[in-house]
Amino acid sequence: MLILSLIAVVFDVSERIEKFLNAKVSVWEIITKYYLNFIPWINSLLFPIYALITVIFFTSRMASQTEIIPMFSSGISYKRFLKPYIISGLLFTFLHLLGNHFIVPRSNKIFREFENNHIKATSFKAKDRNVHFFVGDGLKIYINYFHAADSSGREFQMEKIENSKITSLLSAKTIRWKSEPHIWTLEDYEIRNFTDSTESLQVFKSQKIDTSINLRVSDFIFVTNQKDMMTTPQLVKFINRERERGSGITQLFEVELHRRFADPFTTLILTLIGASIASRKVRGGLGLHLAVAMILGVVFIFLSKLSLTFANNELMAPWIAIWIPNIIFALVAYYLFKKAQK
Repeated sequence: MLILSLIAVVFDVSERIEKFLNAKVSVWEIITKYYLNFIPWINSLLFPIYALITVIFFTSRMASQTEIIPMFSSGISYKRFLKPYIISGLLFTFLHLLGNHFIVPRSNKIFREFENNHIKATSFKAKDRNVHFFVGDGLKIYINYFHAADSSGREFQMEKIENSKITSLLSAKTIRWKSEPHIWTLEDYEIRNFTDSTESLQVFKSQKIDTSINLRVSDFIFVTNQKDMMTTPQLVKFINRERERGSGITQLFEVELHRRFADPFTTLILTLIGASIASRKVRGGLGLHLAVAMILGVVFIFLSKLSLTFANNELMAPWIAIWIPNIIFALVAYYLFKKAQK
């Protein structure tokens, strides 16, 4: 962990040194706000690979020094041999779960905010075209275009829905944020009311009205890495709120939620794979075992990135895409366990 953390920091410094200089931030801020919080994030991503390399390393040395064969000769079963691995794997799976759900998101909040403010201004995105929101029970709004710079929108509509029918429709050519808590000014507006088969229309040409709508300017702006900065309870709350509002932006957040559960279990699976591979004494010894471990690590990372791409592009349900690498590697672990030297 120490070696790979240092390597990751060196590569990151070489990539971002120019941006750090342009941002005119102190070395102390870079160290305390960025890199001290960057290290937990990068270690969380690589944690399963650490487990695989570690298990391969010491198990292979045990095998090369002929410490494992006498165990089996004395009558110890392979399942009993794996018991310490399983206990340790479960312990580190629990620690990884704890880190993914609570510790890393808190450090990410400091790390990502520093990154957004000084390195990646493009992290801020506007949801500004064809915006649909539910702002209350049976209240749906639509804005054709929202301009975040002056907090105004064009072609506004608010529908009141009762029993799956629209009972009234408020529309305006422009809408503009006025004041807290959520006061908006509508201009050039009209109100339609629908009762059974009749319709009434009120037109207020070139007139203004202030109204309270459960909507804020911040609802139209989101940060692409916002999901990394939330603890799991906050993430679940955010997903539920956005589903109720019908904003259609929950896919990335659902993917992140499932990833936080799936990654720690990879640690346990790779622990069993490492033990099954390295417990056999072979001519190549540690070098061959480490080579196999690195190949498996690369394949796992490739499958993880591929599944994330499928999930983020809505080609698969998030939970299916995120758990596919674990399912595949669980089958590999079972096969290697059956074929392991016993």
